[in-house]
Amino acid sequence: MTAPVPTSPTGSPFHAGEMAVQTLAGSREAMAEIGARVIQTSMPDQHRQFFAQLPFLVVGALDSHGQPWATLLSGTPGFVQSPDPTLLRVHALPPSTDPLHGAITPGAPIGMLGLEPSTRRRNRVNGTVIEAHAQGFAIRVAQSFGNCPQYIRKRETTPHSHDEAPRAEPSQTSLDDDAQWQIASADTFFIASHYGPQHAGEDATERSVGTDVSHRGGKPGFVRVEDAHTLTWPDFRGNAFYNTLGNLHANPRAGLVFVDFATGDFLHVAGDAEILWQDEAQSGFEGAQRLVRLHVREVRRVHGALPLQWRDGETSPSVERTGAWPTV
Repeated sequence: MTAPVPTSPTGSPFHAGEMAVQTLAGSREAMAEIGARVIQTSMPDQHRQFFAQLPFLVVGALDSHGQPWATLLSGTPGFVQSPDPTLLRVHALPPSTDPLHGAITPGAPIGMLGLEPSTRRRNRVNGTVIEAHAQGFAIRVAQSFGNCPQYIRKRETTPHSHDEAPRAEPSQTSLDDDAQWQIASADTFFIASHYGPQHAGEDATERSVGTDVSHRGGKPGFVRVEDAHTLTWPDFRGNAFYNTLGNLHANPRAGLVFVDFATGDFLHVAGDAEILWQDEAQSGFEGAQRLVRLHVREVRRVHGALPLQWRDGETSPSVERTGAWPTV
C-alpha cells in the first residue's frame, strides 16, 4: 500500500517521506507538534556529554553507488567529542574491511546513533560531514533528538577484547547457512536508510536529503529468514516519527548490520525494503503494527570488527510483551 508523497512545509523537521508514513499510520497531526518541539538543530549538553562517554558509535552512510550501509566505529571513551552544540568530532574511520571505507567524505550525509547498552540509553544525530582526515571526521548537526529505551537488550563489557585486525570474507549475493543462523538468532540489528530529493520531488528550501541509522530489537527470531534472499521483521510501536520507514517509503534501499557482541563479528546485509501495511494480528508478534520485508542484494561478513567483547544482560520489558517466531 502506498500513498502520494506530500510536500513538507518549509521549517518542518520531517521530510515528505516521513509525513507520508505518518499519514498512513494516523500520527501526522500529533507529530507536527511533537516533532518541532523534540527534534532540534543542535545538541543539548547532556547529549554532548553522552556521546563522549561511549566506546562505540553506530553510523549510517552511503557508498559510492548510493547504497546505505550501517556499521559501528569503536574507540576509547572520548573518541567522540562535541566542541560546540552543532559540531561532533569522531576520532575513528571505517577500516578497509568495512563497506563504508572511504565513504565518509566532506559533503556526505550521515546518520549516527549513540547507544549505551548497559543503561539502554540512546540519542540520535543526523547531519553532514564537513571535514575528514586520516584520524577521523567531523559533522555539522542538522537534527538531534533522543530515543526511548524500548526493545534494547542490556549488555555489559567484559575484560576481554579482540586484538587481531578485522578480517573480511568475500561479499555474496545471498545469505549462506551461517548468515541465516546468525540473523534468526539475533535480538538486535541496526538499519541505515537514505532520503534524497530525487525520490520525492522536494525543492531546495526543504529538508530534502539525509541519511539515518536506527536500532531494531526483539526476541531472538524476530527477524524471520524467509529464504536465502528475503528477510522479514515486525515494526513495533515507537516514537511515531517514522524516520526509517519514511526513508524507505521514498527510497527502498537499506543497509543492515547484525553484530555478534561476543565474537565481534559484523554481518552487513544490503537490499531493497518494502513496508507491508496489512493487519498483523496473525504475524506472531503482539503489538506489531506492520512488517518490513528486505530483498537481499549483497552480504558481507567481517570477523572481529568490534574490539570489545560484551556479555548479554536482561531483555527489555517491552520485548517481553511481543510474540516470537522460532529460530532456524
